[in-house]
Amino acid sequence: MIAFRDELKAVAMPATVLLVSGITAAASHRFSSSLGMFGVFGPYTVLIIGTAIALWFNRGRAFIALVSLLVAFIAYRISLAFGQDDFPVRAVLTAAAIFVPANILLVLILPERGIVHFRNYRWLLLGLAEVLITAWIATAGHTALSGMAWHAALDNWLLRATPAPLLGRLFLVAAFIAALTRSWSQRLPLDVGMAGALIAFFIACEWPDMTVVYGVFVFAAGAMLLLAVLQESHRMAFRDELTGLPGRRALQERLVALGPSYTIAMVDVDHFKKFNDTHGHDIGDQVLKMVGARLAEVDGGGKAFRYGGEEFAVLFPDQQVEEALPHLEALRKNIEEYKMSVRTEQQRRNEARRNQDRRTMTRSAFALAHPDAPPLRSNRAELLSVTVSIGAAQRTELLDTPDVVIRSADEALYRAKGAGRNRVSV
Repeated sequence: MIAFRDELKAVAMPATVLLVSGITAAASHRFSSSLGMFGVFGPYTVLIIGTAIALWFNRGRAFIALVSLLVAFIAYRISLAFGQDDFPVRAVLTAAAIFVPANILLVLILPERGIVHFRNYRWLLLGLAEVLITAWIATAGHTALSGMAWHAALDNWLLRATPAPLLGRLFLVAAFIAALTRSWSQRLPLDVGMAGALIAFFIACEWPDMTVVYGVFVFAAGAMLLLAVLQESHRMAFRDELTGLPGRRALQERLVALGPSYTIAMVDVDHFKKFNDTHGHDIGDQVLKMVGARLAEVDGGGKAFRYGGEEFAVLFPDQQVEEALPHLEALRKNIEEYKMSVRTEQQRRNEARRNQDRRTMTRSAFALAHPDAPPLRSNRAELLSVTVSIGAAQRTELLDTPDVVIRSADEALYRAKGAGRNRVSV
């Protein structure tokens, strides 16, 4: 149910933008004069603002996608000065249909490094080359430098506009599959926004002769990317990257909106420092992820947050502590009984090396070749379990603010640890 809700929230924004854009485009013939102005200034506005915000938040993927759309739209508007049916418009639309999805495909394949990074000048050179090539082709027949050869070249089966060229469609499909794959595995707002923007741009490329429709869907592509950047920035600020739970800032925001009745529980992983020192920080991170996943499934209307370090908070709005206790006890027991399968980094490296060796020799040959190696079964994952201590407190006339309730819950947590850990205390 939680996974379905997350998927629904991820696609709601681009789906809404596409729906509104479709309705707007369908009604464009009735409001041609007003929508005509929107089809020009709307894309400019949203793409410029989106580019500036992506630059401000150092979101490299969004920045490249938005700049590509902005340059493509500027070139399209400039080419219209030669006439809607003239060759420059056709050349610019063909170049845009190829270069925009190609650039998006590249940023989806490459790792996110932000905007300012080592060798980022390569993107500048690539963009400059795309602009110069487009200008060279678009001016064919209008300048002596370009000649007339490009008129015949754009009639090639791969570049012929029908209305979008086949090469552009191939890049669009590849980029959409890449965006969809990333969206399915990670459900990050920016990946979902990329997929939605590609759909909107494809629709724009299918109606290039209708300037209002083209402008509306370029606007939609830019709007989805802009909203995705804002969602991504909000997610990074309010959600803990390791556990996937809302962070402390999100908890503080939630606390100021609480009513007169609520319970707050503080949860701490028992002996976590000793566990970390014994098994290593990578296993410690796996423990925190496991505990976070269990906390996310708390019943009774509770909401879990990563408070800091190995400490978590669970908020029960509109509930007394007596109502929350059974759910906290079930949570404690669930974590205690969960057996976590872990591999150290060295075990993973050993297993990868041994798997490679097994491809070229039998088990007996491997044993002869490596007589001093430990048995292969030593690379099996180790089963570990952890426990948590929980302290809970509710709002009362004496404990009348969230900060005071949290302090009271912390005191209850220390009592649980002092009583032997792995228990719930109030």
